[in-house]
Amino acid sequence: MTRNVVVSGGGSGIGRAAAHWFAAQGDRVWIVGRRESALLDTAASHRGISPVVADLSAAAGAAHVAHELGDEQVHVVVAAAGGTAAQVPSDLDGVVEVWRRDIDQNLMTAVLLVEALQPHIVRPGGRVIGLGSIGAQLGSGYGGSYGAAKAALHAWIFWLAERLGRDGITANLVLPGYIPDTEFFGDRLNPEFDQVRVDRTLVGRAGTPEEVAAAIGFLASADAGFITGQLLGVNGGTVLGR
Repeated sequence: MTRNVVVSGGGSGIGRAAAHWFAAQGDRVWIVGRRESALLDTAASHRGISPVVADLSAAAGAAHVAHELGDEQVHVVVAAAGGTAAQVPSDLDGVVEVWRRDIDQNLMTAVLLVEALQPHIVRPGGRVIGLGSIGAQLGSGYGGSYGAAKAALHAWIFWLAERLGRDGITANLVLPGYIPDTEFFGDRLNPEFDQVRVDRTLVGRAGTPEEVAAAIGFLASADAGFITGQLLGVNGGTVLGR
């Protein structure tokens, strides 16, 4: 069966890998993001992927995605948009700016997308999969806003699982560890930075976007129908299960 899949943050990194994973299964995939060029590049890289340019931190952006889908049903929603400037605020105005930006990028993009698409989600059998972070478990550095925003997704996914469970829809969160082959780390990524994070794992290496995408794909499968309200760590053992 061909499924309809919506992936936010599909222009790069884990979102792009997830879009490729579903398209490779023969699914029809819509990728959502703010950067048209990145979305077009992903769409051109694999058949079955369609771009939707939208800012999911705003209600209008999420509503635009729902409008673009028209009457289509959605089998899987992957809320993978996120990021951080990793800034340390120097004053209270800076604290407000940085925290609101990280909350918008990492929490509200997921909340608004899922809320906008809820009428479209297949009942029963729909899947909602959010993308958290190891930063929510360890506490992110810099100003703390990124880890806090990702931690908020935990409570949201638990509530969502309860809310949607009565309709046969599951909701889970994937928590990646150190995945350097993305745009997330920017110019922070250097050999010393890399080695410190690799040394924190139990397997002695960094992870890949494709490994995270495979975990997302499993949670979207029929075999995962009895798994909901869960946090799945894909971190090489940096954080043990809890």
